[in-house]
Amino acid sequence: MDHIFYSDGNVKKVSWLIQTNDSIIDQNREHVDIYKDKISNIQSKYVALHIGLFWGIGVFVIKNEDHIKIKLDDKIMFEQLTTNLKIKDEFIQNRIKFINQLIVQRKLKIEFELILQKDNLANKILNTKEIKTKND
Repeated sequence: MDHIFYSDGNVKKVSWLIQTNDSIIDQNREHVDIYKDKISNIQSKYVALHIGLFWGIGVFVIKNEDHIKIKLDDKIMFEQLTTNLKIKDEFIQNRIKFINQLIVQRKLKIEFELILQKDNLANKILNTKEIKTKND
């Protein structure tokens, strides 16, 4: 199955959106206390990508060997995920490791695409006032 995946994050919360054919599923969450106001925006974007992929697999939207076009609105993040760019941030290194583990374990076919922030559908969700909780 083919999916388009958007994600975004800031110091307070994360959001993601998975588009599959005519279906769109979106989620947003406040950061857990260990992250809230303690990580940078780019670190939060990595958290959103990691959690969103993990969540998509967990609710069976994303299945083994699916094709996922991941749309990113941050050039540095895009370069970090698509090249061998040196990363000094251990937090980001760990998120990339976990993301790559999900990709390998589930045999996902990933394509990254750099987009403008105004085209990031998860950014629109991130900026809504309603926050979904783990009970949703």
